[in-house]
Amino acid sequence: MVFEFFPYVAPLHAMNFKKLAKAGYFDSTTFHRVIPGFGCQGGDILSRDDNIYNDGTGGPGYTIQAEFGKRHVRGAVAAARAADQVNPEKRSNGSQFYICVEDQSFLDKAGYTVFGQVIKGLDVVDKIVQVKRNRQDRPLQDVVMKRVYVTDRSKLNLK
Repeated sequence: MVFEFFPYVAPLHAMNFKKLAKAGYFDSTTFHRVIPGFGCQGGDILSRDDNIYNDGTGGPGYTIQAEFGKRHVRGAVAAARAADQVNPEKRSNGSQFYICVEDQSFLDKAGYTVFGQVIKGLDVVDKIVQVKRNRQDRPLQDVVMKRVYVTDRSKLNLK
């Protein structure tokens, strides 16, 4: 799948994702949470290990200031974060993100940062959210991001 970032709306998030991707941070991590009708979540470095119980709890050790301005539409790429009770500033996890398979306007009101959009490969996202999962929405078989690349859009053959 191919993401387009929103550097004018969410510059900190876009820059952070690109930095982590170029460093190989996301390589071999999994989409550790999948929910049909909602989306899939990934970007947790801990999903590389064999302990499925720590998936969704990791990150690079920092959070990112909230940057609001884009809506949670189909294909939106947004930053995961801790709940308001422990995170009243709505700061984003430094690496975990989710992709919406349908519009999720309630998340706009809840204060989650959208920093990109899937511009190619939404069919892949649709397939990911349909995999069999356990009661905690973790896929029964790993859905792995083998390699994440950052490239200039002009180098892609997109229509």
